[in-house]
Amino acid sequence: MIRFSTSRLLALLLTGLCTLAHAQSASTAPSGKITYEGLRRVDMSRIRMSVNGQEIRPGSGDVPEGMPDVVSFTQKLIFAGSYAKEERDRTQNPMRPNRAGDANSSPNGASASGAPAGRADMRMTRMNDQETYLDMASRQRISILTVRRDSTTQRYRTERPFPKAEGWETSDKTKKIAGYVCHKATVTRRNAPYTIWYTTDLPFTYSPIADLTPDKGVVLQIESDDESFKASAVSLEPVDAASLQPPTDVKTISQEELDQIRRKQMADFRQRMMQNGGFPSRN
Repeated sequence: MIRFSTSRLLALLLTGLCTLAHAQSASTAPSGKITYEGLRRVDMSRIRMSVNGQEIRPGSGDVPEGMPDVVSFTQKLIFAGSYAKEERDRTQNPMRPNRAGDANSSPNGASASGAPAGRADMRMTRMNDQETYLDMASRQRISILTVRRDSTTQRYRTERPFPKAEGWETSDKTKKIAGYVCHKATVTRRNAPYTIWYTTDLPFTYSPIADLTPDKGVVLQIESDDESFKASAVSLEPVDAASLQPPTDVKTISQEELDQIRRKQMADFRQRMMQNGGFPSRN
């Protein structure tokens, strides 16, 4: 005959109640999608391109005309239960050069094929793909990076906690964005002032700029001189929660190791461009 003490029975009962409450919370939590329209100014000092096999820099006089100094894009947050995933559409600009260290460059660029000699070919290839998942319960950002090297493909996983909100100055001002009442805050990031509008009417925490995540609430608009995000729509709709959980059958590495892989990829990419007269090799 199995006997349990009163304290043991109480502990089992509390554990069962907590598990049931968590399951009910996850099943009743809203699911849906937030769509952001984004703008970002291009840092021309980081542009790398090749003309007839020779690397040139902005200001040299050889940079093709029509280079955009601002790119526009659409970014989405798809959420369900305690998980979410970021997705970014292709840039809407006709041309966009690669930037050193930018793992999220658009896969397609405008090619200057047939242009007169001396004009840079802006054709680009995507060396890697990065997916960003969010574990809302543990407040973790999970990045899955797929790296293509020659004929091989390797996937890596890194995790980092939501950044802590620091230096935020809140305000009594409010306004509605995408149907939600938002509160105003200001903060300085990388010596640049940002104006932020966030709502506490959604039951999770998120910002389209990870470094500017509030302690509580969802950022629906961010503005600075160099970049901006604004939610154009917040739609509550059914979402397959399983599709938002990050894969586990990948190699886990540190953020420092991931940064090193990106730097090597960019160096290899520029070398191939120089060797191929401005055209990245396609293995």
